[in-house]
Amino acid sequence: MFVLVEMVDTVRIPPWNFDRQLNEAMAEELNKKLANKVVYNVGLCICLYDITKLEDSYIFPGDGASHTKVHFRYVVFHPFLDEILTGKIKYCSQEGVHVTMGFFDDILIPPESLQQPAKFDEAEQVWVWEYETDEGGHDLYMDQGEEIRFRVADQVFVDTSPTGPAVAASDAPAQAGQATAPPAEASEGKKEAPYTLIGTICESGLGLLSWWNS
Repeated sequence: MFVLVEMVDTVRIPPWNFDRQLNEAMAEELNKKLANKVVYNVGLCICLYDITKLEDSYIFPGDGASHTKVHFRYVVFHPFLDEILTGKIKYCSQEGVHVTMGFFDDILIPPESLQQPAKFDEAEQVWVWEYETDEGGHDLYMDQGEEIRFRVADQVFVDTSPTGPAVAASDAPAQAGQATAPPAEASEGKKEAPYTLIGTICESGLGLLSWWNS
């Protein structure tokens, strides 16, 4: 679930921190920059583990801060495929069951990966597992806050780096009163998560089942 990733970065230390231990100042700056951030194709950064190498520091003209190339290892949340994790249901939608682990919320279990047969209750806005027993069928609701076990089936990274302004389709100058760019709302669209886990529910994944049999 958590891995150590070797990274290299150039860290800027402002002059008012020159009186501190270099490693301590470096650790603070690295955590400010990376903690709780998603690095593309790497995972969710948690905290600095250690600093393995410090190269020479430089002060550039016009900037009183020091700039140091740092080699370090960082604790990253990046579960492997087929790893079984435990979380809680955050909410349900037509897209599936959305799960949170407390520190990470972008987990989706799509409808086809739920225990079958399953249906979406529009009125309650929850998924329902139509559980069959010898006594007949029972509807087990996947309520918010229920603990759930799931297997990691896929991981999706989205590059959310800022992009430049959209290029107009035509080079012809805009006429008076004609808009030169689409409204901000239309160009932004739906905000995507930079890192999403796609899961499939385990056979004994719902705490509801153990509650029903108790």
